[in-house]
Amino acid sequence: MDADTRPYNFTWRAIVGSKRARVVLLLLTLILCVSLLLPYAPSRSLPHFPKLPKPEDPPPKNDDQVDWSQFAYSQYATNPDYLCNSVMIFTTLKRLGVKADRILLYPQEWPDNDPADPKSGLLIKARDELGVKLRPISVLQESADPTWGASFTKLLAFNQTDYRRVLNIDSDSTIFQSMDELFLFPSAKVALTRAYWLDNFLSSQLILLEPSATEFARIQESIKNKKPNDFDMEIVNYLYKDHCMILPHRPYNLLTGEFRGDKHAAYLGSEEEVFDPEKILKETKLVHFSDWPYPKPWINASKRETERLMPECKTSEQGGEQDCRNQKTWLWLYSDFKERRKNVCGSDF
Repeated sequence: MDADTRPYNFTWRAIVGSKRARVVLLLLTLILCVSLLLPYAPSRSLPHFPKLPKPEDPPPKNDDQVDWSQFAYSQYATNPDYLCNSVMIFTTLKRLGVKADRILLYPQEWPDNDPADPKSGLLIKARDELGVKLRPISVLQESADPTWGASFTKLLAFNQTDYRRVLNIDSDSTIFQSMDELFLFPSAKVALTRAYWLDNFLSSQLILLEPSATEFARIQESIKNKKPNDFDMEIVNYLYKDHCMILPHRPYNLLTGEFRGDKHAAYLGSEEEVFDPEKILKETKLVHFSDWPYPKPWINASKRETERLMPECKTSEQGGEQDCRNQKTWLWLYSDFKERRKNVCGSDF
């Protein structure tokens, strides 16, 4: 048999005698030793941090896991005009299908079971047709001005401790979309939007709060010691300006006066974005009527007054057709409010 074709005799002695085999065996031995000794080596890894505890009340995965009876939209009324406004708000909330409760704070001396009385008729409508929970209260009147002074009454929402969270909304507003999602935001004693039309101030037109006896006591003490020209907005800023959650004013707090202005960077949050009234109105959830000196929408303004204070049409730098969208949007907001007010509250209001 030819030497090149003879089978090779793989004996242990031959394998050990091979230089290549000895190298392989040495490497395998080193790997085995390292793997056996590694668990006993001093650790040089990052320090161990304990796991964060799981929250006691984790956020729900879907609406089916939410107990909506813990949350409420709150309105307050201290005169017939604002009672009508509140019932308009509740009518909108029912149409939008909100899941949270609805509560109305009103003067305890008002009758609530006399259909012949206009105020009582609206209270009955709110309770029986709109599912509103009526809560008679003592009005917090801390000013000679009947309207602004009574605005402290909204802060009684802090005393509605049978709810986990309350969303108080000024009634001289129009709601376009549900705001149920706010109730599921991270816990905070108070959440407010910025008063974007002012410098370094928060708005009290929409207040998301967690009622508590402690916070209500602070509110009462602040009202007791307030300055002569302080109202609800000043009290809220004094107590919570540096200790609250900030909600985005866009889309939760838009003034009608924004459509009358020429500069919109404060609202848009950008110098580059163009103010598109149709887009803005489509995305917003709450519009607050604020156009001083133009009157509130339930007060009839003269034609001359409206023409003088309504937004002006604009002509592009290139010329051509005028852009009257701001004007049309502004006029529609007022006419829509008046029409709904007539349908909801009747001729008495």
